[in-house]
Amino acid sequence: MPSSDSANDTPDAPDAPDAPTGRRNASSSLRRALGILMYLAEDRGHPHGVTLTDLATGLQLSKSTVLRLIAPLREVRLVDQDPESGRYRLGPQNALLGQAYLERRDTRQITSPTLHQLAEDSGETVHLVTFDPPEIVYIDKVESPRAVRMHSRIGSRQPAYCTATGKVFLAHSEDDVVDKVIAAGMPARTSATITTPERLREELALIRRRGYAVDDVENEQDIRCVAAPVHDHGGNVTIAVSISGPATRVTRDRLPELGALLTAATGVVTENLGGTVPRAEDEAAADSHRTG
Repeated sequence: MPSSDSANDTPDAPDAPDAPTGRRNASSSLRRALGILMYLAEDRGHPHGVTLTDLATGLQLSKSTVLRLIAPLREVRLVDQDPESGRYRLGPQNALLGQAYLERRDTRQITSPTLHQLAEDSGETVHLVTFDPPEIVYIDKVESPRAVRMHSRIGSRQPAYCTATGKVFLAHSEDDVVDKVIAAGMPARTSATITTPERLREELALIRRRGYAVDDVENEQDIRCVAAPVHDHGGNVTIAVSISGPATRVTRDRLPELGALLTAATGVVTENLGGTVPRAEDEAAADSHRTG
């Protein structure tokens, strides 16, 4: 086994055979083995893998213990060892597990508790939305607890350029996607609708800086909406969440409050779906690339 590290520490005593102690030892070994996987997954300072010493030091284990725990992980390719450097890194079976998780999750079921809590906290209608350029599609809805409600329905579509969720998607899309939406047309739906590409792009830059989008009575008369993005495991925006209601209730004065509620909620949804929110510096770099 190639490695620049020595494993001549005193080996751990073998697990005791009696059942209660055996179960405790097995549980402890499992936790420590999972700790190895998490260390390899989270340690971004070593893109080419980590040494045995790195693992032992980082996990506060002896080298012999790490070698014992890592052996079965290598057998099933959850961990690989570079044949030249001897460094350890995540193996290809992790991709299979990750893909299986992503394919089998039920987005609506996972997001439902957060959407209901958001509707209760805001007192308004909450939508879960996906993107099908040049339109957005409602995939779930939690009605406002108040008397006056939205007439939207699951499965219905709206233009992206004049809706809060649509502008969220566009703010985090490549330029060619934005161009496609603009090319599809930007007719005025109310007197407040943004109808020029230049003004829309200014709005998208503001959304990236602020973290949420506003439909300021731009799509439907007397309806105001706030939306924020949900990020997937690659940091991309695949769904968004919005709060909508009559402009008399969703006033401009409430926008910062509702925006804060939304960004907190979408952060929870992102985490629950195994997503990753891009770092501020990454967002700034992307924004610079778009405007450069």
